[in-house]
Amino acid sequence: MTDSPVLVDVAAGVATLTLNRPEAMNSLDVATKVALRDAALAVAEDPAVRCVVLTGTGRAFCVGQDLKEHVEILHSDRRDSLFGTVEEHYNPLVTALATMPKPVVAAVNGVAAGAGASLAMACDLRVLSDTAGFNLAFAGVALSCDTGASWTLPRLVGRAKALELLYFPRTVPAAECLELGPATRVVPAGELATTVAELATTLAAGPTVAYGAMRRSVAYAAGHGFTEALDLESAMMQQTGATADHEAAVEAFLSKQRPVFEGR
Repeated sequence: MTDSPVLVDVAAGVATLTLNRPEAMNSLDVATKVALRDAALAVAEDPAVRCVVLTGTGRAFCVGQDLKEHVEILHSDRRDSLFGTVEEHYNPLVTALATMPKPVVAAVNGVAAGAGASLAMACDLRVLSDTAGFNLAFAGVALSCDTGASWTLPRLVGRAKALELLYFPRTVPAAECLELGPATRVVPAGELATTVAELATTLAAGPTVAYGAMRRSVAYAAGHGFTEALDLESAMMQQTGATADHEAAVEAFLSKQRPVFEGR
């Protein structure tokens, strides 16, 4: 349905999740959070999906919490349940994006603010339109950061810069995002869709199990010591070494052919 707050398209191994509230700059009301959470969980488990793209419609990627709905709930008899949205919606959503065993790409078509910025930062790669930007807007509404920003932001820009961006919210333009770390690549607005499609298609044709093992290893190493990281690397090498893709790649190398990966 084109009037759904989240559009899901699966083609050639790529699942594209598109936030579809352009009139509200893709802000996250309850219906959108539920739809996006459920879509992310579904594509994470779908073996036919080997790469996921998250993007938005219109001039924004996602400006975070829908503050109009937020104020309505704040002044209603549902006030006590208002911040349960973190546990109910944001945490499972961002966990799915950050931990699914396949690559995830954010196609940042416009401003990504608050939880919208957090969602983009949870992806492996962030391709930004040159008209896009990031804004860690939480302090502007007197709230702490959420949706994984406390974990992802310092790892992208360092602790001191992360606190600066959180304490003094501003829209960081795409070019500066590339310098600081939140952006993987910046492209002209008219080239964003093509660039991301090419990137996602390449990833979807790659060794999916190996990509998932790399994601897990890098995340694990960020919170563990060297010896523990080596132990997981060993386990992941055992896992990926037993895949059909590894066997096919070795045979292709020996026969001087390009490997064809099936994601298993």
